[in-house]
Amino acid sequence: MFKMDFVKESWQRKYQAVQNDEVPWTPLVKPIEESRIVLVTTGGVHLKSDTPFDMSDSNGDPSFRMIPSQAKPEELMITHDYYDHRDADQDLNLVFPWQILHGLVEEGILGSLSDQFISFMGHIDGPLIDTLVRETAISASERIQQMQADIALLVPS
Repeated sequence: MFKMDFVKESWQRKYQAVQNDEVPWTPLVKPIEESRIVLVTTGGVHLKSDTPFDMSDSNGDPSFRMIPSQAKPEELMITHDYYDHRDADQDLNLVFPWQILHGLVEEGILGSLSDQFISFMGHIDGPLIDTLVRETAISASERIQQMQADIALLVPS
């Protein structure tokens, strides 16, 4: 993303991007209509029955929540103090487009969806960046591999 000049110029004054050239690009090896998709959001979406993301630490919360792909809108909420999610509170598909993905599967455009999706809080700073990179992201990627997902759709907030 930061290899695009207009994005880099817009953000470079206030943001230090991490560039990772060690992880190889992995091209899709089968048609999208045969692929399994896992949805990953940084919107702080979680089940109302889950422990909310920790808003008391100004460095954020590097943990993630698992959300059943069949969750109903009334079962979900957003806990995130670092973006204006008033519109997303009205339509979670803005930051967590699970209903749209279900529709694309029904239309035959996508193959299938994983049984669970992943949600991060998205605002991670200071010492918690290392926790996110060295622990949480690895754990989330292991979950994605266990789900046998072909595509991880990341929806940043």
